[in-house]
Amino acid sequence: MSRFSWFSLLALICAVVLGIYWNYDGFDPESLRGATVVITGCSTGIGEEMAYQYARLGAKILITARRENRLKEVVAKAVSLGAQEAHYVAGDMGKAEDCERTIQTAKEKFGRLDYLVLNHLGSNFGSFQDKFFNGKSWDQDPDVDFFEDFLNINLVSYVRLASLALPLLKASSGHIVVVSSGFGKMYFPNVSFYCSAKFGLDGFFSSLRVELMKAGQDVSVTLAVLGFIATPKMAEKLQDVPDGEKALEGAAPIGETAQAVIRGGATRAREVYYPFYTWVMAKLPGLVPQFVDYIGVRVNMLPES
Repeated sequence: MSRFSWFSLLALICAVVLGIYWNYDGFDPESLRGATVVITGCSTGIGEEMAYQYARLGAKILITARRENRLKEVVAKAVSLGAQEAHYVAGDMGKAEDCERTIQTAKEKFGRLDYLVLNHLGSNFGSFQDKFFNGKSWDQDPDVDFFEDFLNINLVSYVRLASLALPLLKASSGHIVVVSSGFGKMYFPNVSFYCSAKFGLDGFFSSLRVELMKAGQDVSVTLAVLGFIATPKMAEKLQDVPDGEKALEGAAPIGETAQAVIRGGATRAREVYYPFYTWVMAKLPGLVPQFVDYIGVRVNMLPES
């Protein structure tokens, strides 16, 4: 065998070994059997799917959202899928009293808390859609009231819930799982309000992780950095956008996304990137900021034929 053939074989073996290492996370499904889990934003989308995934693994779940009728349906299905317990709190996480009620209910129902999964997204979706898809930049529409409300529900409430849950999580050596976005790593035009919330989540919870380590507290913090996910709500809204169906062709499946987030939390991963391109999004601004600026200037958020 020639030297080139030996080199090619060695490269192939190394690639296989690295691939196995990259994909092996040591996840043990049994570790979630009987675990107590609070999940926010569970009336639809990734939150609903995570509720079902945790249920199949035999966890005890408490879910939240604003629509009580949907929460009842999700709880009933979770029980049928194998959840040891399933409860709900109907409330608006943008309100301090509803955050307090959620954590207090978890304490009363379970007596402990193993996982706090922060996933909710709140806004006036009509305004969100208009700003996101119709290309309104901040200088064209500086809606400070919308910005303040958006940060309250999508950043401040995350911090409030984590702060309220920390005593329980410290007692159980628990886990905080924060569902964020690639837009929390890479700035983008026309979604400055969204990037602000997601960058804030990254900054706060990355700092909290280190503070807990420094204090000797055995509480892990996992940041799930997600890309474009094929959620039912997004699919519905894209029906009104020109060529919107094409945008969904590259979207990640919701079930696989939920699994990636759950595995990351269970294995105490520092960060989870799904799909893989979000890892690239996270690294580009630091490595080649000029290239990111170039993309940002020229990209059009509205799909065209």
